[in-house]
Amino acid sequence: MNIQKSRWALGLAILAVAATVSACGLPRVGPNKREIFAGSVQNQGDAFIVSVNSRVTRATSIFPTLGFSRSFLNAGVLGPDTIRPGDTLGLTIYENVEDGLLVPEGAPATTLEEVQVDGAGFIFVPYAGRIRAAGNSPEAVRRLIADRLGSQTPDPQVLVRRLAGDGATVSVVGGVGGQGVYPIERPTRTLSAMLARAGGLAIPQDVAQITVSRGGQNGKIWFEDLYSHPRYDIALRDGDKILVEQDERSFTALGATGAQQLVPFDRQTISAIEAIALVGGLSSVLADPTGVFVFRNEPEEIAEQVLGRTDLTGAQRMVYVLDLTRPNGMFEARDFAIRDGDTVYVTEAPYVQWQKTLSALTGFTGAAGGLASAGQ
Repeated sequence: MNIQKSRWALGLAILAVAATVSACGLPRVGPNKREIFAGSVQNQGDAFIVSVNSRVTRATSIFPTLGFSRSFLNAGVLGPDTIRPGDTLGLTIYENVEDGLLVPEGAPATTLEEVQVDGAGFIFVPYAGRIRAAGNSPEAVRRLIADRLGSQTPDPQVLVRRLAGDGATVSVVGGVGGQGVYPIERPTRTLSAMLARAGGLAIPQDVAQITVSRGGQNGKIWFEDLYSHPRYDIALRDGDKILVEQDERSFTALGATGAQQLVPFDRQTISAIEAIALVGGLSSVLADPTGVFVFRNEPEEIAEQVLGRTDLTGAQRMVYVLDLTRPNGMFEARDFAIRDGDTVYVTEAPYVQWQKTLSALTGFTGAAGGLASAGQ
């Protein structure tokens, strides 16, 4: 009688576990392939599900376009001797008379140190008056001063030196060794030279972006392109603002992978196979290599190219499917580009859920059997 009751108790326990599993489900990393496909437009869902092939890869290989406009590229290098408002000049004046206008008696010359060019571009020289300095070279300013003094003292000789001033400066901020405001001088007239002057990069150069703001216009390039394309080493202008920052793009990895996390881009382009590798690859005990999905909100024009349609409006929810077991599946994954905001999801293999179900059933069966034995 006790044996029969124990068997009945074991049977009831198994039925209870099966019912619980059916009603509540088992732990898992996310939806399976069947559930994802159920959300397709063909099944009255709101996402287009597309198998990746070479045509899809070409249509979706869109990356941020970085570069400088023509106005940045065509700006010539500033002359090293061009004087600007705010610059500081040093003047030395020689006179060929014993009792000169400016030269003290018994001295060969007089020196006027740190004569600053005012905001209007002028300097003041005693007996010569206001002299236009901005836009001229030191040689041109020398001639202007000599001509003005020449009417009052015979054959004056003038030397003009351009000192380091604060008239032509740029600001450098962000991921550099030394943020600050730097003058444009002979060694720092181009973008690369100014970055070196600011201590170089303090962030990984593979993901460093440089933005230059000038007169309401912005231009942005990859740091690596600065050396790969010499034309991007633009000439600087007074007031330029240089921002060095790390690429902010990222994608999310979920499902049966080595890690589930938000992953920042560590290079300019990342393929689907590289994205999987960055999170430790596919889980050898969980992953279904036929169910690698990339979820993305695709701009209207790209979605129309992918789907071969012209009647779409606005961004579309797209789910790209990669089957790594196909003969060319690895090549397709290697060529398919991951973009900012993508979600890479790997489904569990079908047998994993079956295994979990068996484990749950056998676990509860063992527990029920133990209870039944205890009751004998």
